[in-house]
Amino acid sequence: ECYGKVARRIGRPKASRAVGNALGSNPVAIVIPCHRVVASGRRLGGYTGGLDIKEALMEIEGVERRGR
Repeated sequence: ECYGKVARRIGRPKASRAVGNALGSNPVAIVIPCHRVVASGRRLGGYTGGLDIKEALMEIEGVERRGR
């Protein structure tokens, strides 16, 4: 799921950056694990643990990311 989609789901369509920041600073992923959220265009975006860890977690979980 991308940050923009999460922002739209919470009724704040222009808040994708705020969604990314909130997910990045949240120590406990409750709704959507933050490593599963990608930037627009299916780019990895950011991840506090590092993009290599984010990509590895997605691979382990079998998450297919189009547009690599």
